Amino acid sequence: MVELVIFVLMGAVTLAGAIGVVRARNPVYGAMGLMATLFALAVFYVVHLAHFVAVVQVIVYAGAVITLFLFVIMFVGVDRAEDLKEKLAVQRPVALIVLVGVVVLAGVLVVTGRFDWVISSGEPPVVRGTIEEIGENLISIGSPSDRQASRWLLPFEATSLLLIVAAVGAIALAFYRPRRKDEPPAGPDTGPGS
Repeated sequence: MVELVIFVLMGAVTLAGAIGVVRARNPVYGAMGLMATLFALAVFYVVHLAHFVAVVQVIVYAGAVITLFLFVIMFVGVDRAEDLKEKLAVQRPVALIVLVGVVVLAGVLVVTGRFDWVISSGEPPVVRGTIEEIGENLISIGSPSDRQASRWLLPFEATSLLLIVAAVGAIALAFYRPRRKDEPPAGPDTGPGS
């Protein structure tokens, strides 16, 4: 029952964050929606006992990548003034009520003892996503004839090569994009003081 509640809540957060990424006109709000989606995915990983992947998800993606996005957004700046008036007057009270509800629900589950971090099905759980299992799947730990130990090394390296090619392609497309007629050519001598 608890797993179903977590799935429904985190599924709603994931979908709301993803829709926020696509629909947000302000890039900062889009980055915040992406961070909510990434945190909800980390909760899904924890529910499936992939704790290492969940920690990496939070540290690398929700931490470093979103910080980088926000730094770039703030460095480039937004070319219009923001209206600082609060448009949703009930937003803060509703957020406070949801926070109190989550804390009370978590307290009830802990006090009554009806909550386990491990999904119980009567048999010992198969723990996936630990550091040891990831290391065994990526690095060949055994005899050279044992091909089972390093079955994910080739897909891992192929994915890293694909990401490098995609990054180089994105940089090349950004640098060699066609210029508008009224746009000055890019170069070292076309700065603001020229």
